[in-house]
Amino acid sequence: MTVLAIDQGTSGTKAIVVDPEQGVVGLAEVPVHPRYLDGGGVEQDPAELLESVLGAGRAALEQAARPVEAVSLANQGETVLAWDPATGKPLTQALVWQDRRAEALCAELGAHAEMIAARTGLVLDPYFSAPKMAWLRRHVESTGVVTTSDTWLLHQLTGEFVTDASTASRSAAVDLGTHDWSPDLLALFGLDGERLPRIAANDEIVGTTSAFGPDVPVGGIVVDQQAALLAEACLESGMAKCTFGTGAFLLSNTGTTPVRSTTGLTSSVAWRVGGVDSFCIDGQVYTAASAVKWLTSLGVISGAAEMDAIAEADNAGVLCVPALAGLAAPWWKSQATATISGMTLSTGRGHIVLAVLQGIAAQVAELVSAIDADAAPLTRLRADGGLTQSTVLMQACADVLQVPVDVYPSAHATALGAAALARLSLAPDKSVSDVVADWTPSARYEPRWSPVRAAEFRSAWRELAETTYKQEIS
Repeated sequence: MTVLAIDQGTSGTKAIVVDPEQGVVGLAEVPVHPRYLDGGGVEQDPAELLESVLGAGRAALEQAARPVEAVSLANQGETVLAWDPATGKPLTQALVWQDRRAEALCAELGAHAEMIAARTGLVLDPYFSAPKMAWLRRHVESTGVVTTSDTWLLHQLTGEFVTDASTASRSAAVDLGTHDWSPDLLALFGLDGERLPRIAANDEIVGTTSAFGPDVPVGGIVVDQQAALLAEACLESGMAKCTFGTGAFLLSNTGTTPVRSTTGLTSSVAWRVGGVDSFCIDGQVYTAASAVKWLTSLGVISGAAEMDAIAEADNAGVLCVPALAGLAAPWWKSQATATISGMTLSTGRGHIVLAVLQGIAAQVAELVSAIDADAAPLTRLRADGGLTQSTVLMQACADVLQVPVDVYPSAHATALGAAALARLSLAPDKSVSDVVADWTPSARYEPRWSPVRAAEFRSAWRELAETTYKQEIS
């Protein structure tokens, strides 16, 4: 079954055509351009998102020069917009998952935070979609419908009004593991009475589309991070992956029983297949590739490809907490700011580059420690995303985490996960393991630091991290 899988992400849209025998036979990428606004706003132009989906999909099909049997879509998860369901016309810009403008709204609901966490598995934070939807309703647009971006894109492709179980579980408006929206949670956010999409399973055909040629089924829709978890064959409890993209996203499979975190992590539906939910526990690092982009904008490096050549072998006491957009799990300190310490007149740009990369690794290590406290301890970490090309970063992760790191051999983990679910939607008699390909790591990184050195580094880094959100504003 040859399928077209589209990964609509924060900084671009990727489309691949996957042949069951030959693998990826068509590939196209189209950039998109989020806008970073004063006051914590991050927006995207919905028209640009749609054009990128259509453009990447059509270009990948042209390269593949063969028909496909299904189309799947992986989405950003928590990006939202308001739109007119009669015409499909966007009524607002899309608020990206990074948008922080619902901070005050979440603060108003602070007394309900424990209840929301217990019911939804999520932290009360603007990262998730319901607070952003509520902010749009309160401050921007009162007409039309307000949904996550996948629902709008799928409506453009199929005419349907639908989302999927993994995306809905990132809203804070669905009780974890249930199959519909919660009226009282919606009311809590001021979203009662909203028309919301049907929640489909991840192995379901949700409609058909002729946007890419002859009419074909659309199925296997899913959140991007869960798609990557699937592609990397993290199919059993305790198996985990980290995607190093714009941010870094660590997910660990927890099986068919959701884990309610006690350490500031979040739990979601990994995928709903064959009527059964599998769950994951996850944590986020807001700035990974975006921190590298920041270094580039300052002229410290010319681009990500130069990082490893510039980075020093030792940080010479320089530490960095690259909280350029605040700290996510397990701290949830949006007011945190980036900090670099330990610099002297002998500090060079190579020390700063290494400190930033070690700072990303340190944040991932904090997430691993939190997962170890909540669920099955990690013994290995699988990694994907553009930053896995940095041997310095991957070695830093192995050193600081004190676990081996296996790099996924393809740059298309998210799209390949969506493609697997599309195949499953066409063949419901198959299991998840039947549609996920075996793989061998393109690189393996074993810890080189001693446990004592790793512990000392993490203690010093953690102490510095605390200063990023405890500083008094003068």
